[in-house]
Amino acid sequence: MQMNTHINLQVIIEVVAAFLCGSIPFGVLIAKSKGVDLRTVGSGNVGATNVGRALGRKWGFTCFALDALKGALPVLIIGQISGVLGRQVNTISPTALIVWIVIAIAAIAGHIFSPWLKFKGGKGVATGFGALVAMWPVLTFPMLIALIVWIACMKLSRIVSLSSLIAASTLPISAIFILPWGTPTQSSAPLEATTGTPFPAVVACALIAALVFITHRANIKRLISGTESRVGQKPKPSDTIPL
Repeated sequence: MQMNTHINLQVIIEVVAAFLCGSIPFGVLIAKSKGVDLRTVGSGNVGATNVGRALGRKWGFTCFALDALKGALPVLIIGQISGVLGRQVNTISPTALIVWIVIAIAAIAGHIFSPWLKFKGGKGVATGFGALVAMWPVLTFPMLIALIVWIACMKLSRIVSLSSLIAASTLPISAIFILPWGTPTQSSAPLEATTGTPFPAVVACALIAALVFITHRANIKRLISGTESRVGQKPKPSDTIPL
């Protein structure tokens, strides 16, 4: 009983730490260091795209890298501590896999609901990219496929939000086809019985894709009406940018 309580407390601490790591508003901090209030310029969004528009492409890429890093770090650290980093999904126990997924989602949620910004934030795309790539190798390749789709859509449409929505849609689909659904492979690690199914990882991809769609509600309305900004166009004050 005491051991279970200790484990539960450890998981709670890890989730809170991941949320706080994800909540660091790098976009706001970068802009503030340049004397700019990011929430009053461009789209008003605190993500990398608006940083790039307000301060230049170099700072936009810097913000994207930092937002991705804050998603990746807690996933890598907890994955290493729990012994799941680098293991195939069918050698990980259901509990360990779910905890790892929750860590990733907590980091993404921190970016979207940052307590430093009155529980407001960005759309979570960059942080989600970092978090899922860091789930090596479970969700690394589905996320990289989503990145390839995003790049292709950007070249064709030059609309960041549309590219992000289409890329997010590919996450659960690619996870279904890439992850092994075979017989469980017994691990030497002292964990409970291994799962043999990547179902929790596929569900996580679907949930993250749904979260991307939810945070892009305004963008979807503008896409339907044909008023969404393209890269190279000056955004309207009401526009929101998905990173």
